Amino acid sequence: MPTFTALTTLTGKSQAEALGEAMEKLTPEPTGVGVFELEDDSGLWEVGGYFTETPDAAGLALLAAAYGAQPFVVSELPETDWVAHVKRELSPVEAGRFFVYGSHDADKVTADRIPLLIEASMAFGTGHHGTTLGCLRALDRLIAQGFEARKVADIGCGTAVLAMAAARVWDGDMLASDIDAVAVEVAEANLKANGMAGRVTCLEAAGFDHPELGAHAPYDLIFANILKGPLVALAPDVAAHLREGGYAILSGILNEQADEVIEVYSRVGTNLVEREKIGDWTTLLLSKNVAI
Repeated sequence: MPTFTALTTLTGKSQAEALGEAMEKLTPEPTGVGVFELEDDSGLWEVGGYFTETPDAAGLALLAAAYGAQPFVVSELPETDWVAHVKRELSPVEAGRFFVYGSHDADKVTADRIPLLIEASMAFGTGHHGTTLGCLRALDRLIAQGFEARKVADIGCGTAVLAMAAARVWDGDMLASDIDAVAVEVAEANLKANGMAGRVTCLEAAGFDHPELGAHAPYDLIFANILKGPLVALAPDVAAHLREGGYAILSGILNEQADEVIEVYSRVGTNLVEREKIGDWTTLLLSKNVAI
């Protein structure tokens, strides 16, 4: 069955979300619609839909004009078994003591590593991306230094691989939140697949906007592997929910954005301990009110 995409960009979150909602009423209906902020600091939002039938070009043109968007670009995707493709392409990832793998590589798990199973069909946040890998490496270094965390929050958790990694090492209050309800379901499924059901509390929340996240503060360690814009907006909340001397591991930051994020967090008393670049991405380790 062929799959078609229809993509456009426009300015403004509210306009983009409204356009996304309008796309869902098209005939033929899209099988899914996504609304994302571009990572290039342009202020633009991308709105896209997937279709199993050729989308209505006239309807798309009218929507673009009505919402002030660029003309939609329609493409037909090649037929691909994406799960099989991911299984072929995603080899296990080693990040210090952590070993992130799919079930097709279960025979490669060794006794000297902490295993984290992330299925190929849930590939977002597998550890292959430089942002997730950087967070796992930063966590590994903290553990090697003797740091212990009894309260951990993973904000924007995706697959919850970071919260699971912490829960593999420490016992305590481990919370993972994501603004996307589907991501929360994926996180819970991953915990179950790893025999860790109940070890991490998974919540649907924007940032720290959930009473349970506030109830467990202050945290010893906070992960936030999202994007620069949300990270900057979250800086006061991260500082407010982090204990004195606690650590924050931040990623989703392009290398050229790192200095700005560091400066914003320093203004709320959360200072740089170290940074690591992996490809185009930087991971930051910060500590609250500990000047380095």
